[in-house]
Amino acid sequence: MMDERPPSQTMIPESNEALLAQCRVETFRAGGPGGQHQNKTETGVRIVHLATGISSVARDERSQLRNRHSAITRLREKLEAHNKTPEPRLKTVTPNREKKRRLERKRQRSQTKKLRKNPDPDLE
Repeated sequence: MMDERPPSQTMIPESNEALLAQCRVETFRAGGPGGQHQNKTETGVRIVHLATGISSVARDERSQLRNRHSAITRLREKLEAHNKTPEPRLKTVTPNREKKRRLERKRQRSQTKKLRKNPDPDLE
């Protein structure tokens, strides 16, 4: 059975463990508000999907475990957005009456702007 996805799309595993096996997980000091606990412990989590290079970062919580869960969720959303193919655009024809209306508006606007100009001194 052939895989029917285009080459740019990657398969996203159902389980978080399988997804993490395809990624590099980095922890870092989150910094920012949260005081000494956040400044001294490595609670920030960055997950990089090795196949696509897409990364997600979470540093919202004081717990590395909760940040890891948030980063996985964000990475999953980014991968799904990456895999989504845009719907093809349907060509439409502008009706003739709309073209005429646009041209008439342009003529009116042009006339309005011409009237704003200072009079030509040579004509006086």
